[in-house]
Amino acid sequence: MSGTVTPSPAHRPTASAACATRRQVLVAGAATLGAVTLGGVWSPRAHADTTVVPRRIVEPFTLGVASGDPFHDSVVLWTRLAPDPLAEDGLGGMPDRRVRVQWQVAEDEDFGRIVTSGEVETGPEDAHAVHVEAQGLRPGFEYFYRFRVGTQISPVGRTRTTTPPGMRLDRFAFAFASCQNYTQGHYTAQAHLAREDLDLVVFLGDYIYETAGQGAIGRGHLPRVEVRSLAEYRIRHAQYKSDTDLQAAHAAFPWAVVFDDHEVQNNWADDHSDSEDIPAEEFLRRRAQAFKAYYEHMPLRPAQRPQGPHMRLHRRLSFGDLVDVHLLDTRQYRDEQAPQDRENPSRTLLGTDQKQWLFEGLSSSRARWNVLAQQVFFSQRDFVEGEQTGFSDDAWDNYVVERDRVRDELARVRNGVVITGDVHANYVCDVKADFDDPASATVATELVGTSFTSGGDGAEQAPADAVQLQENPHIRFVNRRRGYVRNVVTSTEWKADYRVVDYVSEPGAPIRDRARFVVQDGVAGVREQA
Repeated sequence: MSGTVTPSPAHRPTASAACATRRQVLVAGAATLGAVTLGGVWSPRAHADTTVVPRRIVEPFTLGVASGDPFHDSVVLWTRLAPDPLAEDGLGGMPDRRVRVQWQVAEDEDFGRIVTSGEVETGPEDAHAVHVEAQGLRPGFEYFYRFRVGTQISPVGRTRTTTPPGMRLDRFAFAFASCQNYTQGHYTAQAHLAREDLDLVVFLGDYIYETAGQGAIGRGHLPRVEVRSLAEYRIRHAQYKSDTDLQAAHAAFPWAVVFDDHEVQNNWADDHSDSEDIPAEEFLRRRAQAFKAYYEHMPLRPAQRPQGPHMRLHRRLSFGDLVDVHLLDTRQYRDEQAPQDRENPSRTLLGTDQKQWLFEGLSSSRARWNVLAQQVFFSQRDFVEGEQTGFSDDAWDNYVVERDRVRDELARVRNGVVITGDVHANYVCDVKADFDDPASATVATELVGTSFTSGGDGAEQAPADAVQLQENPHIRFVNRRRGYVRNVVTSTEWKADYRVVDYVSEPGAPIRDRARFVVQDGVAGVREQA
């Protein structure tokens, strides 16, 4: 697809006092197309090639809008045209032709002050997905965006650019979350997330689940089989994106997304299918289909567009002089899980190139806080009581030597924080210089977020958690409710609020702060705040 950009006169900041009202508008607007006055705002061009004029496309914006990967001067805008999002061919009910889509970015939600606009083409080869890199924006500003096809106008999304690297930033607010199995819970936490006051959402994987599970709450997967083909992955993504609470959370803030395993297949590793004895070539064909559908449904930049079964997902986002976020890929380059080989120094989770990229980024960072945004449990976690030991094969504990090298690099930065998903539970861990010696120095912090819905309603704790806390004294907190972690970062401290709902089997659960932890600037490790 291609686009044109038309800069407008000087931008003006939007008053911060209006943020709450705007978020309420966006949350309400994400559920419906709404009524938007067309007069004078849009200037559609006359098209000589009538084959791309979007005639008779009714309600194409059923999957909402999203933005992502903000830079100081640009942001990605996303939508997908899908009047029939669950059509069996995976093409969303769109005609078999290319379509022109107009887009606008404004300083106000009424689009009275448009700062840039343009037009892109999209077609059936991309499932009529739209990715726009809106450029020429001002640093640290709030913007609103929308799309149009013919007379149909999308919901309005809100986004924000970053402060340039190295420039002073006093406050950065973001949430991280993961694991939203559609069949196991209503997206109540996502609805609450949409009402937060945030600069960014980081999603740490398992955006969809590939399984055939139908669940027990009336939200069965479509198609009803484990997805393998491109059409099936597209339908599954569209089903998840059809949820209006998820649409509201996307419309409210820019997101930075990374995948884990269920976007392709449970516990996959590089070219290895964990649950099936099939040749690598066959699994890579499946992975290529999954990656293509993933990109089509995420607000990712063209640099992340997959080439067959390969996709460069690791990347870095900087927020002034305050925070660098290093987004990692812990699936695509890892050695196969091998419990008997966990201490082999040649084993890798990151792969050579990504590890070098990470170490160079950490060593050159001038940010006060350095964040590793990644998928699987980083700190040591022994599940067996007494002298015997037992570890997860799918986490960093199965790649001990490389984990310790990453830990040592993280210890060299001023404030290292690891944020993690995957395990459907909240944890807080002190990252130790030697996990087997509780008296060793704490060198960083790991914050692990629970799932949005995966695992159902959850509980305060599981019976086995007492053993985990006993055998792993660096684990400071465990909780198994559903929700997300809200973080407010300043130059002096990082506050992490563990926000939970008590049930997802029915809609409507209120949200509450289960715990708050604080990391002080220059002091590794956490303290709980009442």
